[in-house]
Amino acid sequence: MSGGWQFWIDRGGTFTDIVARGPDGGHVTRKLLSEAPEHYDDAALQGIRDILGAGAGEAIPAERVEAVRMGTTVATNALLERKGERTLLVVTRGFADQLRIGYQNRPRLFDLHIRLPEILYEAVVEADERMGPHGETVQPLDEEKLAADLARAHGEGFRAVAICLMHGYRHTAHEAAAEEIARRAGFEQVSVSHKVSPLMKFVSRGDTTVVDAYLSPILRRHVERMAAALGGARLLFMQSNGGLVDARRFQGKDAILSGPAGGIVGAVETARAAGFERIIGFDMGGTSTDVSHYAGSYERAFETEVAGVRMRAPMLDIHTVAAGGGSILHFDGRRFRVGPDSAGADPGPACYRRGGPLTVTDCNLMLGRLLPEFFPRIFGPGRDEALDVGTVRREFAALAERIGDGRTPEAVAEGFLRIAVENMANAIKRISIERGHDVTDYALNCFGGAGGQHACAVADALGIETVLIHPFAGVLSAYGMGLADIRVLRETAVEAPLSGIAEAEAAFRRLEALARDEMAAQGVPPERIEAFRRLHVRYDGTDSPLTVPFGPEAAVQAAFEDQHRQRFGFVSETKGLVIEAAALELVGHTDRAGEPAIAGGGEPAPAAETRLFADGRMQEAAVHVRATLGAGSRVAGPAVIVEDTATTVVEPDWEARLTESGNLVLRRVRPLARKAPSGTEADPVLLEVFNNMYMSAAEQMGATLAATASSVNIKERLDFSCAIFDPDGELVANAPHIPVHLGSMSESVQSIIRSRAG
Repeated sequence: MSGGWQFWIDRGGTFTDIVARGPDGGHVTRKLLSEAPEHYDDAALQGIRDILGAGAGEAIPAERVEAVRMGTTVATNALLERKGERTLLVVTRGFADQLRIGYQNRPRLFDLHIRLPEILYEAVVEADERMGPHGETVQPLDEEKLAADLARAHGEGFRAVAICLMHGYRHTAHEAAAEEIARRAGFEQVSVSHKVSPLMKFVSRGDTTVVDAYLSPILRRHVERMAAALGGARLLFMQSNGGLVDARRFQGKDAILSGPAGGIVGAVETARAAGFERIIGFDMGGTSTDVSHYAGSYERAFETEVAGVRMRAPMLDIHTVAAGGGSILHFDGRRFRVGPDSAGADPGPACYRRGGPLTVTDCNLMLGRLLPEFFPRIFGPGRDEALDVGTVRREFAALAERIGDGRTPEAVAEGFLRIAVENMANAIKRISIERGHDVTDYALNCFGGAGGQHACAVADALGIETVLIHPFAGVLSAYGMGLADIRVLRETAVEAPLSGIAEAEAAFRRLEALARDEMAAQGVPPERIEAFRRLHVRYDGTDSPLTVPFGPEAAVQAAFEDQHRQRFGFVSETKGLVIEAAALELVGHTDRAGEPAIAGGGEPAPAAETRLFADGRMQEAAVHVRATLGAGSRVAGPAVIVEDTATTVVEPDWEARLTESGNLVLRRVRPLARKAPSGTEADPVLLEVFNNMYMSAAEQMGATLAATASSVNIKERLDFSCAIFDPDGELVANAPHIPVHLGSMSESVQSIIRSRAG
């Protein structure tokens, strides 16, 4: 890390965050609006120019740049907006509509007008061929006809093709031949399923291959533009699996969670450096909140759905909820709601001076949790004005008058904030409690521009009593790029009983030879490479594999049963175990920046005093500038700690301490007093809070049922319902499952109550 500047960049939906490490080892941070076309074409390049002192429109002095590590939303946005490359799909004859049909699950049964997600491919070519499940040739590939079909499609303007043939994940001869034909026909992007996603399940394998073909050309153009602007500087991108990759090897299927993955890496590595081995990552940005779970190893999902597209590719297990600083506030006449729609970067919240709606950010401003005098002055026509407090106060006063139940504008804002906190806490429950983890002894590692404002409140909602906030918490997703390693993940199907573990051993040897070649091509020396072998194991007849470390047969079985018991509450004595796939991960360790040392300090002196609304009333609170705190400094709540890229609210009964490495560690100093709701009036805030709590419980029931089921009707069609009833058998809350069940469930429950009375 010596020589020139290193830039670590996270391009998010609202803000682009930059952490730059100079030749002297010091760090500089920048936060720019991701979309500001009236001021610059690209926020990342503009941030680099600003830090290096280059003027607007000037070329970046590439000789001063050693490396750029970047997470980008380019692929995600192209997927969400369906603005990828025109893509042709090649499938086995008879399966032209299989990806459109997908599985039989119906996720939005309660919508009166179902809008199916747009498919990514524009046309289909059916190849006359068929391989059997054991590698036998049922029908040879008609290469001449396929060549004619592909030549015709190329003439119609297609330049990207996805090839997914039956059983091609394991028996690759026909796919390889089709790939060669497509390249001869002039296709610039050829994605084949046995290279993109070499695992069984035709639909998700096909979708993953289509995503790769659809997004890779968009990424390639983005990479080329960045590389041209940066000259000869090394350019690395963050992959969805949490590892860096050379820009030339960045693929569409690995780019979906590029930015959030940097946040998880940053959260894990900074927590480990601070002595915390089990954490909940809590990344609250402007558009959404990403939550993650870590208890000793990175957790990855191998089958996910993003924007209506199923994918089988290793991605860090991130759960996203539409509750960010820009989430819009709604009152429907009966209850408060927060989101899921967002004000985004343009127009942004009401306080951004662009005519936006009231949002969570405006709640914090209204309640004294955001202080305009300590917030960047980047708003207004000249990008030089502060947050607009006056507009926010007027809007909340008007909303309080419309609600008309005597609440003050501050109480209205606090009610919305409470709902947002419950939404975020429920998201964390889905990736922790729902999977059998007790999080009360975890640390909540908060980051993102809005994370610190809600840290204590979210921790209280989960029973967590420790919060960690890193010096770069406001830009931790960008800082995580600098802490990440180069990673190569490779998988292959095994489909053998556990007794055939030698077959997995042979698969690992093949995978490792290929992966080490890829590491060498990226300039990673062998002595810096560490290998991890894992198996995807499931019960025979079920469809929910768990990931366990590779080892002797008995050790694999014990690890699987421990996980299964923790997650689902039981193990089966009668079902055999099947090794579904082998997964190899090579980690190429990179140089890392050390954590900064902080000099000791005495009693911190507040920079200002403010009034902060908490626990239903306005309270006096001290304002501290984080940069003025010394190691060992303690700040008792209520207080506000401000810094260049974030604001942290220390709630009443919490205390913050600055450690020697500059981390803020917040701990609850008095037990949380649980307040029971009183009265019989329908409270619009509590209605939404309890609605979300009961809905979350019903959804968790459904998730467990689907994951443990053997029945295709249950695990794929989701033909079941889960609901919560009161002691009289009346429906309290139901998950969005099968409506026809719910019409009769109350009668059924009441009948059982009557027949079992006493």
